[in-house]
Amino acid sequence: MTSVEQPCYTIINLPTDYEPYNEMQLKTDLEKGEVKVKIRALEKIIHMILAGDRLPNGFLMTIIRNVLPLQDHLAKKLLLIFWEIVPKTSPDGKLLQEMILVCDAYRKDLQHPNEFLRGSTLRFLCKLKEPELLEPLMPSIRSCLEHRHSYVRRNAVLAIFTIYRNFEFLIPDAPELISNYLDGENDMSCKRNAFLMLLHADQKRALSYLASCLDQVTSFGDILQLVIVELIYKVCHSNPSERSRFIRCIYNLLNSSSPAVRYEAAGTLVTLSNAPTAVKAAASCYIELIIKESDNNVKLIVLDRLIALKEHPNHERILQDLVMDILRVLAAPDLEVRKKTLNLALELVSSRNIEEMVLVLTKEVSKTVDNEHEDTGKYRQLLVRTLHTCCIKFPIVARSVIPVLMEFLSDNNELVATDVLLFLREAIQKYNDLQPLILETLIKSFKDIKLVKVHRAALWILGEYAHHIHDLQSIVEEIERLLGEGSLVEAEQKLISGEEEEETTPVVQKGATTLVTSDGTYATQSAFNTISKSMKEKRPTLRQYLMDGDFFISASLASTLTKISLRYDNVASPAESSAFNAKIMLIMAGILHLGKSGLPTKAITNDDKDHILFCLRVLSERTPIVVDIFENLCRSALQNMLAAKETEEATNQKSKEKKKHTVQTDDAISFVQLETDKTGELGENVFEMSLSQALVGGRPAGGESVLNSCKLDKITQLTGFSDPVYAEAYVHVNQYDIILDVLIVNQTNDTLQNCTLELATLGDLKLVEKPQPVVLAPKDFCNIKANVKVASTENGIIFGNIVYDVTGAASDRNVVVLNDIHIDIMDYIVPASCTDTDFMRMWAEFEWENKVTVNTPLTDLSEYLDHLLKSTNMKCLTPEKALSGQCGFMAANMYARSIFGEDALANLSIEKSFSKPDAPVSGHIRIRAKSQGMALSLGDKINMTQKGTQTKVVAA
Repeated sequence: MTSVEQPCYTIINLPTDYEPYNEMQLKTDLEKGEVKVKIRALEKIIHMILAGDRLPNGFLMTIIRNVLPLQDHLAKKLLLIFWEIVPKTSPDGKLLQEMILVCDAYRKDLQHPNEFLRGSTLRFLCKLKEPELLEPLMPSIRSCLEHRHSYVRRNAVLAIFTIYRNFEFLIPDAPELISNYLDGENDMSCKRNAFLMLLHADQKRALSYLASCLDQVTSFGDILQLVIVELIYKVCHSNPSERSRFIRCIYNLLNSSSPAVRYEAAGTLVTLSNAPTAVKAAASCYIELIIKESDNNVKLIVLDRLIALKEHPNHERILQDLVMDILRVLAAPDLEVRKKTLNLALELVSSRNIEEMVLVLTKEVSKTVDNEHEDTGKYRQLLVRTLHTCCIKFPIVARSVIPVLMEFLSDNNELVATDVLLFLREAIQKYNDLQPLILETLIKSFKDIKLVKVHRAALWILGEYAHHIHDLQSIVEEIERLLGEGSLVEAEQKLISGEEEEETTPVVQKGATTLVTSDGTYATQSAFNTISKSMKEKRPTLRQYLMDGDFFISASLASTLTKISLRYDNVASPAESSAFNAKIMLIMAGILHLGKSGLPTKAITNDDKDHILFCLRVLSERTPIVVDIFENLCRSALQNMLAAKETEEATNQKSKEKKKHTVQTDDAISFVQLETDKTGELGENVFEMSLSQALVGGRPAGGESVLNSCKLDKITQLTGFSDPVYAEAYVHVNQYDIILDVLIVNQTNDTLQNCTLELATLGDLKLVEKPQPVVLAPKDFCNIKANVKVASTENGIIFGNIVYDVTGAASDRNVVVLNDIHIDIMDYIVPASCTDTDFMRMWAEFEWENKVTVNTPLTDLSEYLDHLLKSTNMKCLTPEKALSGQCGFMAANMYARSIFGEDALANLSIEKSFSKPDAPVSGHIRIRAKSQGMALSLGDKINMTQKGTQTKVVAA
């Protein structure tokens, strides 16, 4: 098998204006050019080799003769890159003769008086994989440990470490040498490199050094402290009895001046000890890091660690005492940080600190009043929802929260005001003792509400829960005040004609006024410019809604007045009740008259008119069944909805909880001392685990068999079995990266030279680097890996071909066209949930819509919905009870998010005729997204799954 994976240390970008090289010109420049010309020629040769071209014959000696002796620093640096990438062996694997001259040149550079040349040469030697080249240089490398400059010494340590790890026979006494060097070294970067080598090469020596200077660790530099934390973790993980020896050192490092050291020390402390003091110290360290670090990414990463700490059942109780410290993070301006902080605090809050938390949240709410930042409205909404949840979980604080939230009913932000009303509706239903307080404050705040949707919801609450005669009269008086006294039509006609009753005294009209505009010029404003605005200001709020043509609130108002009238009969005398009913019926009749008068911008709709007429009929006839609907069934419907919501939340919470590990009586007993991997007491080694997860095809939690089965499912055949070159690819999607592991097989009896995999992408994909050409012997094969970056959620296509030369053939290059690789959007989409309000808001905001017609052989509505959810990775937001039963049609909302933070909404509307039980489901799916690619890709995926379903049915 031919291996094409070579170590890469330096990536050099090829310029876009790169011109093809001329071999003769390059040779002339190298031999006779000036220093700058030689440097440019060497750059071209480096680009040429990186592009996959071979170094022309004789060029190696030309470079050794003409460029190697140069003392220019840039030339020296370029030569290091050149010797790194140039082939150093002949085809039979033996070292080239010219390399002896190169080796001698670098021996001189290792003794050069300039510390930059020495240090950069030592770094270059770390990349060499030929022991024949390194052996003559070992005395010079050893001598660099005693150089006066720290740059040379620390690179000498790295060179010794790398050589010892790769070729131990070249320097067998390296651990002893570095241990002695470490005792006399004062520079922190050199000590860090030396300690790092001992950590990986000889832990005993590293431990003995650490034990000798344990009290001085806090005075070390941060780079050395990080390595010490890693050593302590590894030692304690492999030998838990050592924990008591080093845990005090970790405690001390929590107070380090470096944020990175504190972060690593806190993570290590929690891993090594479950003691309450250790967990509390680590959590406090995390909180301080979040507060003091300015980078939002750092804040989010540390917050995730804090949330992961809470998942441990023994740690949650400890973190509950730190809720007030966690709330200090709300000072951060980023909305995502605040959202995570509020969710974490909400999960940790207990009856011991709920009052303090509510006090902090109410202060935060009051701060948002004067702050007009871009995210202020969303942050205020988050705070309102958090206070809502706090009051439902701990009713004792509701009495102090309600007056604060009532102030936001007059907010211009519809989402905030709606959330306040949702909270009031749930609180007034669940807690009877809070009903008088809520009704009193809501009646007072009713006149200050500015939004029609909020007014509608407030009317429903007032009509449903007001019982006392005083409350009922106050509500009707407030409604009359907001509609205006007397006939609505006459009041409007007077307002339009300018004969408003309030204008009894003559008003002296001012003449035109001169204003200064924003660009500094003068403009004249007359009374005609402001008359429409003054008319709007004179109208009461509810009447203004009606004049704007929004008569839906009139239907809500009619229902509320009907409920109030029916309840007034139970608490007042017949004479008072008759007068009260007449007043209410007059209000409804006045609204109907206004709707038909032609004065509003839009006439009243038939639905709203019929609803008001129905309410008038209810008040006149008082049918017991209809009266029961108004008085009792509306509230029971709300109660059922809240109960269903609680059940759904409890189910979601239960699904989030980790399954408890139950131990059976006949289970095997695990002895830590007998375990080979030593993972019983402290869990899996986090360093090894993170490394395996970072590697492509890393070990999954379920074992190797799971990986192999998944691999087989993701193999794509690129060429046919009869092609001269057979190719297939394993497509591994790792969030933002796609790794193609392509197997190429030479099926001919010829040697294929310069066999190159050429790839191109379509969509929001980008090829990171060009695969290197390989030489394939007859019947040989090799694996080539290509890395593709993903920028957004949309379907992408990778296409290309394999180009090769045949040894001895005089014809042009041969080409084998590859089959396209389609990147599935489902690899980036995950199910998610959101509230109905958020769904409707996003549905209105998103501008891209894709309507897909349902085309399926499935005959059951629920079965089609399940098939759609499974194939699109979306989550159904419509409750299961609303979808149960058979009624011939179904409507459901679905939602998902991509790993890039993009939202995808879908609305399913399907039906099926009862007269044809075997008829397939028909209807359509509407998809909305912020980006066009998301909407189109999701629609394509649905169409593909529908075709797949049809194929399966035909095959059956």
